[in-house]
Amino acid sequence: MEFSNYLKYFEEILLLPEPLPPYDNPAYLDYTRLNWSRMNRWLKHGVLLPEVEKAMAGIQEPRHWIIITEPWCGDAAHSVPFIERMAALNPLVTTSYELRDSPPFLIEKYLTGSSKSIPKLIIRNAAGEDLATWGPRPADCQVLYQQLIDEKADFETVKTALQQWYNKDHGQKQQQELLPLISL
Repeated sequence: MEFSNYLKYFEEILLLPEPLPPYDNPAYLDYTRLNWSRMNRWLKHGVLLPEVEKAMAGIQEPRHWIIITEPWCGDAAHSVPFIERMAALNPLVTTSYELRDSPPFLIEKYLTGSSKSIPKLIIRNAAGEDLATWGPRPADCQVLYQQLIDEKADFETVKTALQQWYNKDHGQKQQQELLPLISL
């Protein structure tokens, strides 16, 4: 689906009088509402690095970026807006969005270890060949996440720590990690 359709899908989840699973869980739905707010904040106020803008302008051949995500994903709320804003800088770059938990289950080909972690960005050339993948979160954030998991931190602690990391970083590390992949 195109980004506009993903946004529509996301918003419809929040507007349903009787949400469908997993959004019928009030905690899940509240977290998804937060993700909607966070994503829209980065879409409006996220700043792209000048070197990223230059690299995007330098793309000379068609690229297709596939983003595997879900509205409930907190990491996606912080990462997807930067991916979409980057792609919008060059008409040779198209994006499409695949839901992790719906057919065709593309995530099965792009596991993180044995996990279906998202978001996941797949960069393909015009022939449909994979050039690179990125995700589910910037490396420094992944280190923090793994440390918290190893310490057996509860979900609330993990969620809060990652949120603070993303708020402090402002999308900088993600963009720096994507920079060498843009030119492939």
